[in-house]
Amino acid sequence: MEVLLSRLDQDFHFEATGSSPVSVHIDAAEGIGGHNAGARPMELLLMGLGGCTAIDVILILKKQRQVIEDFQIRVQGDREKIEGTEMMPFRKINIQFELKGDIDGNKALRAIQMSMDKYCSATAQLAPSATITHTLLLNEVKFEA
Repeated sequence: MEVLLSRLDQDFHFEATGSSPVSVHIDAAEGIGGHNAGARPMELLLMGLGGCTAIDVILILKKQRQVIEDFQIRVQGDREKIEGTEMMPFRKINIQFELKGDIDGNKALRAIQMSMDKYCSATAQLAPSATITHTLLLNEVKFEA
């Protein structure tokens, strides 16, 4: 896999492309000279994690003939500074799945767990350095196993 980032201004605005024809804009915070012309790199990591697990869960639930009317994911990451550096990796990440439709809660929880444990490569990438948890809101009700 390869991506290309092309600088678009004299500051931090980039256009990134990969194997799909869709480009993604990346920029830095205004506080360091960015122009809010794109997502921040660390936001993209969380977006990638959310997208990866979302695809898994939707595929699993479709195979189980569950009717998904609405699907949202909120990914919240807590970062900690590594002493002696400026690096601030994610140490805790929570993925909140918000589903609506004619969906069996146990099947949804199982699909989420299968994504976390077996399918999502982004989870595998981030799990060695961050604790990843998840919650399920099904038809606006918190659902637990």
